[in-house]
Amino acid sequence: MSLRRNRLRRLSLPPRGPSPHRASARALASGWRGPAGLQARWRFSGFGRPGATDVKTALVTDLHANREAVETVMAHAREQGAQAWAFLGDFVGYGADPAWVIDMVREHVAQGAVAVQGNHDLATVLGTNPMMRIEARAVIEWTRAQLDESQLEFLRTLPMSRRRDDHLYVHANAYAPDQWEYLLNANLALRSMLATECRYTFCGHLHEQRLFHAGETGRAGEYLPRPGAPIMLRNDRRWLVIPGSAGQPRDGNPAAAYALFDDAENSITYHRIAYDHAQAADKIRAAGLPLRLAARLLTGH
Repeated sequence: MSLRRNRLRRLSLPPRGPSPHRASARALASGWRGPAGLQARWRFSGFGRPGATDVKTALVTDLHANREAVETVMAHAREQGAQAWAFLGDFVGYGADPAWVIDMVREHVAQGAVAVQGNHDLATVLGTNPMMRIEARAVIEWTRAQLDESQLEFLRTLPMSRRRDDHLYVHANAYAPDQWEYLLNANLALRSMLATECRYTFCGHLHEQRLFHAGETGRAGEYLPRPGAPIMLRNDRRWLVIPGSAGQPRDGNPAAAYALFDDAENSITYHRIAYDHAQAADKIRAAGLPLRLAARLLTGH
């Protein structure tokens, strides 16, 4: 059995309660570098943007087979002037429209969009194993039955991360993208920023909207984004952007989440968009998927 399959034995539906995420002790283990390491990377990596084009990029992550949410996000992003797209993983799992979401992402990738693999995408490719919870196995088996071989192959061949100029796109984090560890605080975000020479890192996985930054002092800080309010990204810092989940928000707000990065203005704007979550929940129930997956869409937990 492969190492990647072993890592996925722990995959399960999130537990009940407001905070499904858990920090891993490995995130603060060996390999950590403090301010000196940070300053060394800053000196040698540089902050230029070779070959970068000044466009607005919509950052969409954790779509989770939620067609209603994703259609609403895509339409809103176009209205805001989005010219490029980055899809940060977890296209399937939880929702009732995995085939539609995969086809939509695949079409955008064919036109130049970025897409990376998430843990639910990999789990769907590998299939179930006896270590998974019963509900998780049921969701994966149902999802696989909705997909044809070309759709599974698309998920299978997605990269763990993509770099374009000084932008890094990854589902979970930059220091161990295949371990699926959550960036729950500024220290963990700093570790991820240290793991790449890119000035900007764009992540998903957390299902909440967060913005971290770090400078030459070796300290990391966090901004609390306000929907619709642009945040200017200073040139003397690195930035880690988590745009929130389009298809499965978990911060108590059922509105779909995404962010828009403006390369010309060097700014990031977070958005929350109401959508027909009742219809999405009805489709989950009609598909025979676990009822609490439908309930979560109504409450945003």
